[in-house]
Amino acid sequence: MVKLRSGLRQELSFLDLTMSSLGAIIGSGWLFAAYTAAYIAGPSAIFSWLIGGGIVLLIALVYAELGSMIPESGGVARYTQYSHGHLTSFVVGWAAIIAYASVPAVEAEATVQYMSHFYPSLYVNGTLTVSGLTAAGLLILLFFSINFLGIRLFARINTPLTMWKVFLPTLTIIVLLIVGLHRVNFSRVGGVMPMGSSGMLGAVASAGIVFSFLGFRQAVDLAGEAKNPQRDVPRALVVSLGIGIVLYTMLQAVFIGSVPTRLIGSGWANLIHNSQLASGPFAELAILTGISWLAALLFVDAFLSPAGTGSIYLASTTRVLDALGRNGYLPKGLTKINPKTGVPSIALIVSAMVSLIFLAPFPAWQSLVAVISGATVFTYMVGPVSAAVFRHTMEEVHRPIRLTGLKWIAPSAFIGASLIIYWDGWVADEKLLGIILAGVILYLIVSSIVPQIIAKPSWQSFKSSVWIFLYLFFMLAMSYYGSGVFKAPANHGRGFIPYPWDLVVIAAGSLGFYYWGVASGYRSRAATEIVEAINESRETEAV
Repeated sequence: MVKLRSGLRQELSFLDLTMSSLGAIIGSGWLFAAYTAAYIAGPSAIFSWLIGGGIVLLIALVYAELGSMIPESGGVARYTQYSHGHLTSFVVGWAAIIAYASVPAVEAEATVQYMSHFYPSLYVNGTLTVSGLTAAGLLILLFFSINFLGIRLFARINTPLTMWKVFLPTLTIIVLLIVGLHRVNFSRVGGVMPMGSSGMLGAVASAGIVFSFLGFRQAVDLAGEAKNPQRDVPRALVVSLGIGIVLYTMLQAVFIGSVPTRLIGSGWANLIHNSQLASGPFAELAILTGISWLAALLFVDAFLSPAGTGSIYLASTTRVLDALGRNGYLPKGLTKINPKTGVPSIALIVSAMVSLIFLAPFPAWQSLVAVISGATVFTYMVGPVSAAVFRHTMEEVHRPIRLTGLKWIAPSAFIGASLIIYWDGWVADEKLLGIILAGVILYLIVSSIVPQIIAKPSWQSFKSSVWIFLYLFFMLAMSYYGSGVFKAPANHGRGFIPYPWDLVVIAAGSLGFYYWGVASGYRSRAATEIVEAINESRETEAV
């Protein structure tokens, strides 16, 4: 077992790690994404889950190697520190804060939307009211309390909770299959692909599909607190994601088949106007089909599933802030470990505060999901670049899992992630990429004024970061000038590059940026330090 961080308690088993990832995968996504994907893509949403799951699986395979090689808490903010230095790592870490800290907010929103079935004043005209936002804020404080009491209590609560979260979606699939599906739903009003292939692809990013799958990385973020991280982290990644892909694809299929035909009307897009389904899709569907006992269980789960996922992501956000503090991008106080609980307490408090802030500008589930999906994919997509760099700069480090196909898996994962960001559309991308660039400018200004508090990037790290900045501008330009056919009702692209040629440009451009990113990598001082820590740990274990 490699001990890379003192103070953190290494108490998580393979089951705990798997349940952490699976618990993050099965959150509010299973409660809402099938409904959202249905009105964006119709029956072809079933294929959207397979496409999204396939792309995320490629990314997960890369992180299986990274997680077994360097099992470290907050790894998403550390790997690029080792492969490209300070500035690239800050870009990724800043995006990670956006991606992670906003999830507890979206999970709290999901719970409140389901609660609005009983208390309509919580959710009116597609957004949470003041009372709804207050309820969501109280839920975030609950997530904070669970994490504050320590990693052992977190695991004890999360593992059985996740087992329940797997059980209920499985039960829902079985019951709806027994009751019977409306086969005509899969062929009427435009057939299997009523919105065309662009609707199917757009649903991957904007319907909550990718948002649901990206929870797999929780096992990596908690690696520093695992009993046997090099063995258990990779297994937890693959197992949790495999279960998630099967479960979500089946849920989408039974949702499509169970929707009363009269609600579809002249097309699947009509579902967006059905306020009854919007507040609690599967529970309301159970009521419409006369299965009241299942509806009751689903309303209970509408609290348990998002609560579990929100707690998990608040834990991961805390570890990312801790990692950024160790990198020198944020005050060192964030790295202070509470000796009684083994938790970075100050980082946890900051994480909860940031999550509360995200409630205000995005007072509805889907409005926040699209931005989260793009931000999270962006943080993950740099992993394949770092993994390829490590093959040259950290060749001597033992890899319990070594991907034989990394030469094609890594660039394929990078291209797939770029496509997901593009499918998110201009409306989401302008917010996401704009926030990332604004954060970098702020970091450069502050690090120049107080370098003794915030580490100033070296010239080498600046040169190694040029590719990622140009990549951001490339994606922003493509979102603006692209076809504009993704995400209902439109993503406001200018249409200068028609569909599907815009996808070809994204794939070709991303491939070029991938190889540029790999060529820009170097062995940073932090990489040398981590190699020494790994070697020292192995020598200690040998003795």
